[in-house]
Amino acid sequence: MLVRISGFIFVLTLLSGCATLSYYSHIMNGHLDLMSGQQPINEIISNKDTSQALQEKLKRVLEIRKFAVTELGLPDNDSYTHFVKLDRPYPVWNVVAAEKFSVEPKKWCFLIVGCISYRGYFNEQQANEKAEELKAAGYDVYVSGAAAYSTLGWFDDPVLSSMLYNEEAHLAGIIFHELAHQLIYIDDDSAFNEAFATALELEGVRRWLQKQGDAESIKRYRTYKNRQADFNQLLRSTQTKLKTLYAEKYDQKTMSDKKQGIIKSMHVDYQQLKQKWQGYKGYDRWMSKEINNARLALVATYYDLVPAFERMLQKQNFVLESFYQEVRKIGELEKKIRNNQLHAALRREL
Repeated sequence: MLVRISGFIFVLTLLSGCATLSYYSHIMNGHLDLMSGQQPINEIISNKDTSQALQEKLKRVLEIRKFAVTELGLPDNDSYTHFVKLDRPYPVWNVVAAEKFSVEPKKWCFLIVGCISYRGYFNEQQANEKAEELKAAGYDVYVSGAAAYSTLGWFDDPVLSSMLYNEEAHLAGIIFHELAHQLIYIDDDSAFNEAFATALELEGVRRWLQKQGDAESIKRYRTYKNRQADFNQLLRSTQTKLKTLYAEKYDQKTMSDKKQGIIKSMHVDYQQLKQKWQGYKGYDRWMSKEINNARLALVATYYDLVPAFERMLQKQNFVLESFYQEVRKIGELEKKIRNNQLHAALRREL
């Protein structure tokens, strides 16, 4: 799976005037239902009826949580000290939309969190219904399940059964990523928030695995991240080609044909990547589904600015507190200036 989405779902969005009352009711009820099912992790671990496998995973959750606070300087609160067993594969499904000839995602705006690049639902059917509505309006649309979601510290977020991946590195990454959102979050800038949290996630997992001294896990994680970087580069390259195309003045038929030609070329390039990976098929499922502007826009939200934050961290000699101070300083800038500085970092100008 390429992207794990953090669903920013807030009961407080009831105050916003940007969506229907039924949507707010759905969000409030979904959140409260989720939170009502949580149990303290310590109690679950001590319960003799709890399977040994779940006990071991939850023990590791608490260790990862402690590491996040003591080693990464992330918020010390009750988040990820409770557990919820879901009756569905994901807690939320997020709908992403983009115009037919644009790689920029549609924004939905809320009073508390500003504008974000996706709209979340606790019910898959409702997410799909919204997607069909957007398709009928002419948008490219993508619906994706989210393994985790964050309330940015407004509530104590629980560990969800959907977060308990077999690979411990991925579990640690989710916790670090979501706590990073609690530490620093800038209204109306999804690209900034996701890139910062992703950069911190990557650094946190690297430090966690080093501390464990598990050479095999470190090797697997590095292989996974190298392949992910290759695949993300393929998607960004495709997105850049489409963005260049959409700037041209073609008629709709010609534009659509050229768009499909670029996507077809992407499939050819993916087969070449698989050869480089000795036949690794981990992204076959992603590639088997319709590729459109909305799916590619989602990639940009999460990954385009990650190298800028990684270079900031390197510039601060990997001292996390200094890194956080620099991120906060840039986050206080007006959005256009902030974006200019981050893209300057990508060009090694910072």
